[in-house]
Amino acid sequence: MSTILLPQDKKYDRIINVVAVAIPIVVAILLNPRIPKVDLGTWTTTLPHINGVINALTSVTLLAGLYFIKQKNVAAHRRMMGISFVLGGVFLVSYVLYHLTNESTPFEGQGLIRPIYYFLLVSHIVLSIGVVWFVLRAIYFALSNQIDRHKRVVKWAYPIWLYVSTTGVMVYLMISPYYK
Repeated sequence: MSTILLPQDKKYDRIINVVAVAIPIVVAILLNPRIPKVDLGTWTTTLPHINGVINALTSVTLLAGLYFIKQKNVAAHRRMMGISFVLGGVFLVSYVLYHLTNESTPFEGQGLIRPIYYFLLVSHIVLSIGVVWFVLRAIYFALSNQIDRHKRVVKWAYPIWLYVSTTGVMVYLMISPYYK
């Protein structure tokens, strides 16, 4: 398997920082209820279900990536992490499309499940904002062959990314009965 090697350059740090800030800002703007929704058709109502599958697949590929690196199979690890990264990008596009076209669905659960849902949702959202920066840096360090720096950032990126993807599935399963 051939490797794309990026140069070690300060401009990549700036790009990563801009993207890591821009993504949450765009998502926050789209979640504003005063922003008019765009009509792209009813097919967009299927996007939360697709996002649930994407989050589940991301969790699986992240776990597979960990397995492969522990087995010292760098090529398989790289493939799994690349797939995880692509799934994250597809998720982001799908999530943005859904919120561009549909109102947010309120959670209607009652009792003990309600605070559990909101704890998972809030922790998922907060950590999903921060994980973008870590993941982008981890990918950059791997592609620029800065393996020691890659390993240091992955100690943070990996568990946060795995938590975000698995709680994404849990939150989806808890709210899915309320999608119209």
